Amino acid sequence: MLVFSAIVPHPPILIPTIGKDNLNKIKNTVSAMKKLEKELYASKPEVIIIISPHGEIIPDAFSINLNSTYQVGFEDFGDFKTKMEFKSSPMLSLRIKERVEDHMPLVLSSSNTLDHGIGVPLYYLTPHLKNMEIIPVYYSLLDYKAHFQFGQLLKKEVAKCEKRVAVIASGDLSHCLTKEAPAGYSKKGEEFDTKLVEFLKQKKYKEILKMDEKLIEGAAECGLRSFLILLGIIEEYDHEVEIISYEGPFGVGYLVANFKLT
Repeated sequence: MLVFSAIVPHPPILIPTIGKDNLNKIKNTVSAMKKLEKELYASKPEVIIIISPHGEIIPDAFSINLNSTYQVGFEDFGDFKTKMEFKSSPMLSLRIKERVEDHMPLVLSSSNTLDHGIGVPLYYLTPHLKNMEIIPVYYSLLDYKAHFQFGQLLKKEVAKCEKRVAVIASGDLSHCLTKEAPAGYSKKGEEFDTKLVEFLKQKKYKEILKMDEKLIEGAAECGLRSFLILLGIIEEYDHEVEIISYEGPFGVGYLVANFKLT
């Protein structure tokens, strides 16, 4: 059963040993992640499905990383001390694979190392959760409608699951909000972020599917496909959307949103 769902960002600078003084510039995001951690803990999840834009992306298929255990570290960002370990949820992973693959291309991979798109959110959201299982899911390069439909298929298996399941969509918004942004500046960045956040607030999820592809491409985002999978899962549930924070001080949009089941 579904007990929790949220959208979160994943910049490595959120990790204190990496971000250091820069954490002051994204204090709203830090505060929002800490608030979300309390709400996730209160929901008592036994399994977390976390959707990442990073790791190994297969263009024409969705994928699930199924390994006995997973390791998280941030050596690529200069942090050689922060380490985390998680265990998998093999039964639910295999059931999802079996039920979904008749309708949508889905493959299993196996790696004990998780990317920062998963590692950063779990660093903030799981410090007090014990004996929890995770399912790392990676989106594809199929069209946006396929990602929404993939979420709808996942919803059926989550609903049947006897365990308490949380779904986390990891992703950043535009990477071109300022001249110093990673992708340079484009006015499409702010336009995309504003429209996306407004559609989420109003629960106009189908309008997100209709967004101009040139606008999406121009915004240089990395989270939309993750978000659409989550929206496919949550759309038929009674829920309220709480935008906890949005900011972009480094030219990248960071959104923290809680889809609260009612």
